[in-house]
Amino acid sequence: MSTWKRAGVSLTAVAVVMGAAGCQDGGGDGKKAAGSPQSAAQSQGEIAEAIQAAYKKTSDAKSAKVRMTVTMPAGLEGGGTMEMAGVQGWDPVVMDVTAKGSMLAEGDPDAPSQVRMVMVDDAMYMELGAKQAAELDGKRWMKLDLTAAAEASGDKTLQKQMTGSLENMNQDPARQLALLLGSPKIKHLGAEKVDGVEAQHYKGTLTLEEMLDANKSFDVLSAEERKELVDGVEKAGIKGYDTEVWVNEDQYPVKMVVGIKMPQGTMNMTASYSDYGAAATVQAPPAKDTFDLFEMLKQLEGAGAEGAAGLGG
Repeated sequence: MSTWKRAGVSLTAVAVVMGAAGCQDGGGDGKKAAGSPQSAAQSQGEIAEAIQAAYKKTSDAKSAKVRMTVTMPAGLEGGGTMEMAGVQGWDPVVMDVTAKGSMLAEGDPDAPSQVRMVMVDDAMYMELGAKQAAELDGKRWMKLDLTAAAEASGDKTLQKQMTGSLENMNQDPARQLALLLGSPKIKHLGAEKVDGVEAQHYKGTLTLEEMLDANKSFDVLSAEERKELVDGVEKAGIKGYDTEVWVNEDQYPVKMVVGIKMPQGTMNMTASYSDYGAAATVQAPPAKDTFDLFEMLKQLEGAGAEGAAGLGG
C-alpha cells in the first residue's frame, strides 16, 4: 500500500507538472537586461507575434531537456516538493525523468532517494525501490496505462475524461505557449537574464473558461461533462490562471512558471528548458521487469470475489 500511495502521489505530481496552467508571481534571476534593443515595452501586436513565433519554433523542435520543481501545499495530501530532470518530447509524446524530493517519501523509510519515471506509448512507468522490487519477484517497474483502464471500464464518459487527463499529462512548452496565446491580456514585462541568458518575460491571465477554450484536449467532453468539470474546479476554489514565460533570442522558451491557487495554498511549478531538438529516444522498460498496476488490481479483485464465493459456499 505504501508503494501504491507513493506512486499515486508521484504520478499526480507529474500530471500537474506536465498539464497545469496556473498563477504564480515567478521571476527570472532578477537581472534586467538593460540596454537590450528589445527591452522597451512591446505592443500587443508585437507580443502576440513573439509568442506565436516561440510556439512555432517550440512545436517544430519536438523535444527538449527539462528541469522542473513542483511544490504542493501542506494542506493537500502528498504536500511537499519534487524535483525532476531529464528529457521530454511532444511529437511523439515521451518523457524520461529522474525525480527526488519529499513528495516521494511520504514518511516511508524504505522509499528510494530518487525515482525514474518514463512515459511512452500512452503509459507511465515508475521505477520502484529495491525493497518493493524484492516483494514483486524482482519486477522493479510499475506500469500505469490510463487508456487501457478507461477502455476496460466500459464507461464512455469515463473514457473521455481519462483520455483528456492523459492529454493534460502530456502537456509541453508548446502547448503552454498555445494556452498563453488564448489569453486576452498578455503583458510584456521586459528583458531579464535567466541562467545567464537574455530573455523576454511575458505573463498572461486566463479565466477558467478561457483556459478550457484554449486547451483542445477538453473538446472531447460534452456540454454537460464540461459543466461538471467547471463546477468541480470552481468548488475547489480555483478561479483562474496566470502563466509566465521567458523567451530567449532564438525564440525558444527557457523558463516557465505556472501554478494553481487554491484554498489550501498555491501549487507551484517552475520549469527550465534547454537543448531544444535534443534526441528524446525513450523506450519502455523490459516486460520481464515490469508489472501492470491495472492488471494486478483486476487480479486482486478477482481473487477477492473467489474468496468471498468460497466462504459463502
